[in-house]
Amino acid sequence: MTNYGTIPSSSSPGTSTKLEYISRAKERVIAGLGTRRPWKVMFNFRSFNFPGNLSEAVARARTNIAYFTMNYALVVLIILFLSLLWHPISLIVFIVMGIAWVFLYFLRDEPLVVIGRTIDDRVVLIVLGVLTIFFLLLTHVTLNVLLSLLIGVVLILIHGVMRKTDDLLLDEEATGLLSTAPADGASVGAGSTSS
Repeated sequence: MTNYGTIPSSSSPGTSTKLEYISRAKERVIAGLGTRRPWKVMFNFRSFNFPGNLSEAVARARTNIAYFTMNYALVVLIILFLSLLWHPISLIVFIVMGIAWVFLYFLRDEPLVVIGRTIDDRVVLIVLGVLTIFFLLLTHVTLNVLLSLLIGVVLILIHGVMRKTDDLLLDEEATGLLSTAPADGASVGAGSTSS
């Protein structure tokens, strides 16, 4: 009874690794959702107008897609979910495939090992993609899903082109927009106001 009053660090090695995996998964989900921008900023109606020319439209779309990536992904997922509401079997299949994508591709830290062999990420991506398309074809909702994805892309492009970017507080390194800054010395974003 020399351990009386001490708290064990873990009950078994398997339990601690499962808890660590769940903890890492939770941190990744929170970090991913942390990149979501406020919906008020996304739909600030004073920030909408027509672009002056095609190059401005392309620059706006690139900036807005980089800035609102998580918001746009949520919009597309909601549209896809709504399109599958009238096909419950397909909805169940896509939820199961979504869970498979999350655990087998997005949340993995280490390479996938099957029967002692390490599986490359590209192979996992291809297999999951083929299985998703296969199950999509099996449930007869291919046209439904393609139309909902097309609607999502069109909505994203319309929003991306119509929303001005001068009031966005851009972190250029995080959005990957270092190469899209105008050449005349002007900067994209509200973070660079001159006094």
